[in-house]
This record gives sequence, structure tokens and C-alpha cells, in this order.
Amino acid sequence: MSQLLDSLALPYAIAAALAALVILVLAANTAVRKMVGLAEYLHLSATFMGMTVLSLATSIPEITAHLTASAGILRGTLDFKVGSSIVLGANIGSDVVQQTLVMGLVVLVAGSLYFRRYFLIKSMLPMIGTTLMCLILGFDGIYSRLDGAILVGSFVAYTWYLYKDERRFFGTGDSRPSEPEAVSEIQTNRQAWLALGVAILAMVATVLAAQAVLSVTERVVLVTGVGGSLLGVATLGLASALPELTTALAGARNKAHGISMGTLVGSNITNPLVAIGLGALVSRYYVPKPLVWWDLPWETLTGAALLGWLLWRKGRIARAGAYVFVGMYVVYIFCRAFLFTAD
Repeated sequence: MSQLLDSLALPYAIAAALAALVILVLAANTAVRKMVGLAEYLHLSATFMGMTVLSLATSIPEITAHLTASAGILRGTLDFKVGSSIVLGANIGSDVVQQTLVMGLVVLVAGSLYFRRYFLIKSMLPMIGTTLMCLILGFDGIYSRLDGAILVGSFVAYTWYLYKDERRFFGTGDSRPSEPEAVSEIQTNRQAWLALGVAILAMVATVLAAQAVLSVTERVVLVTGVGGSLLGVATLGLASALPELTTALAGARNKAHGISMGTLVGSNITNPLVAIGLGALVSRYYVPKPLVWWDLPWETLTGAALLGWLLWRKGRIARAGAYVFVGMYVVYIFCRAFLFTAD
């Protein structure tokens, strides 16, 4: 596939990459809908489903992009520094988009969201801690295989904690929603297996689309000299956040706040721990300086600001808060584009 794209003139290759990006988003959304239905069929609570199953499902674009890039780095078909910069920029950029722009849009649609203090402590503190872990591990300019093992191990441990917590407290104030259409369609084992098959095919499509996008993005970086992490933040990062946006909006429209917040917070834990962790385990990653000096600190700041706002407002965020966080995204992307263009 990469050879075919390399044979095209750059404008046509970019057009093909944009088409692949659309396919990636649509395929990821299809996989998400089917996995939502499977999770509901298995009788998981809204918050647990958002924090685990949905956060993994909506992180499919990031996970597939990382594994695809790592495979390309190992094969020598993708430059180590450029490939690392693109997928890391997309990953961290997606997280910032979710904490600011997506959160703001979801609140504007819902009018306001309310979350229990217990949820804030057990979910948002680990989210901020995950970002700080990535910042500390990346200070030496490399995510090693040991760093990858630490990140993946942290995700496994945290998921086990959530599972035990779910078994203890499910049913006390956390209802199961009936939102996406895929949920109501799955009533039998046969339908469940069919949904699983569709989800797997959709994930295969995301892998192929990710290969095309990464190949062309690397070419753009080499031709223009623009930093790979900036392209990742501004393009892949925004596109990769669309599954979280659609799922969180579905939860907000159906008053399933556990789905909305659980998906956004859970994805901000899953993206770095699983996507970066697995990719680093496979190939190691070069960590560009803008990620250490701007992206990860800003992600930490927005996460802390969101937690602080919710604690200050007793678990509620309304339209005023939504405008604040959308504004934080505008500041982030403006400064990133003009102050940190090169890796």
C-alpha cells in the first residue's frame, strides 16, 4: 500500500490520505457501536462500560495507529523519529481535544453534566496521574520497552481495580443506558457473535486506513519540514477524537452521564497506557521535545482544571464551564502551531 501511495504525486497522495482518514473514523465508529451493544448485552453498568469497554473501543484509532507505526519502524518502512512523532502527537493531541473541545461540546448539547465525587476521585485522579507518568517517562527523549511495560501494566492493574469496584458497587446509583441503536439490536447469542464479527472487520479496516495515513503523513513531513508531532496533533489527533465525541454525545442525549464522562476520562487513560505502551513494547519511541515541553504539560493542566472545576461546582459543569474548556483548546492549538512547529 505504501508503495502505491509513494508512486502518486503529493497532492493526490494527500487526497488519498484524507479519504483513508474518513474510512478510519467511520470504521472506528462502527466498531464502537457494536462493542457498545456487546457491553450492554453483558449487563455492564454505564460508568464501568464507559471507563473500560468504551474507552478501549473509542481508542481503536490510536491503538491501531501506534501498532501500525511500530510495525513500520521495525520493518524499516517508517522513519523512527518521524513515525514516533506522528503517532505520539496524534495520541496526546486526541487526549487534549477530548478534555477540552469534546467535553465542551458534550456539555453544550446536554446543558449540564453532573458526576458524583466518588467518580471524580477514582477516575480523574488516575487520568491526571497517567499523563504525569508519560511526562516523566518521556523526559529522556525515549519511550523504551521497559516504559511500555510499565504503561501497559498500569492499565491492567487499574482495569482490575475497576472490575473489583464494579462487582462491589454496581446497582447503587449507576443505571444502564439504552442509547446507541446497536444496544437494542443485540438480544441473542447469534446477534452478539455477528456484532463481534462486524467489530473485528471494522478494526481491520482501521488498521489499513492507518497505514495509508501514516505513510502519506511521513511523506508530508519529509517534504515540508513541518514537525511530525504537530501534524499528528492537528490532524490525526482531532480525527481520532471523533469516536469519543459521538459516543459521549449519545450518552449526553440519553441522560447517561456515566457513559459521557466515563468514555472521555477512560479514553484519556487508555490512549497513553495501552496505545503508547503497546507501541513502545514493540518498537520503542522517540519522544519529540514539544510533547514534553508543551503537549503533556498542557494535558496535565487541562485535566487538573477539569477536576478542580467539578470539585468547585460540586460535580456539576454547565455551559459557562463548556466555554472555558473550548477556549483552552483554542489557546492550546494556537500556541502549538506558532511556538512549537518543529520537533
